[in-house]
Amino acid sequence: MSDLPALPVTFRPARTRAVLLTAAVAIFVVITVVALLLDQLGPGERLSFVFTAALISWVLARLGRVKVVADESGVTVVNFAGERRLDWAEIIQVNLRPGDPWVFLNLSDGTSLPALGIQPGIARERAIADARALRALAEARSTARPEEHQG
Repeated sequence: MSDLPALPVTFRPARTRAVLLTAAVAIFVVITVVALLLDQLGPGERLSFVFTAALISWVLARLGRVKVVADESGVTVVNFAGERRLDWAEIIQVNLRPGDPWVFLNLSDGTSLPALGIQPGIARERAIADARALRALAEARSTARPEEHQG
């Protein structure tokens, strides 16, 4: 098991994040400048332009914050809408099938949790390597304490 990554380890789509955050800043700046340059707009309309730009930028920034953090006690999945902490024993399987937009974690309660922090969109090979690393960690951690895995 020497090929396992050292813990803690954070998996995140770095290229996708860079694109999203750059787009967020660019969109905010462009829409705000356009709102300020259009003489026919009143103060309320300018404010609505800036508010819309801020909202779009916020959504892109939220999409850029996704990650999966693995440590000694488990995994924290940070997705667009929130975050969830899982013990290693809760993770039954780590899946990244061809065509999947991101990794899915099959959980001991019978549900599946999307883990957007590992996604093959821009960096497919990196995502595959990250999914394999997380799968190896989950397998090593769940078999290391079989009494927690049963039940």
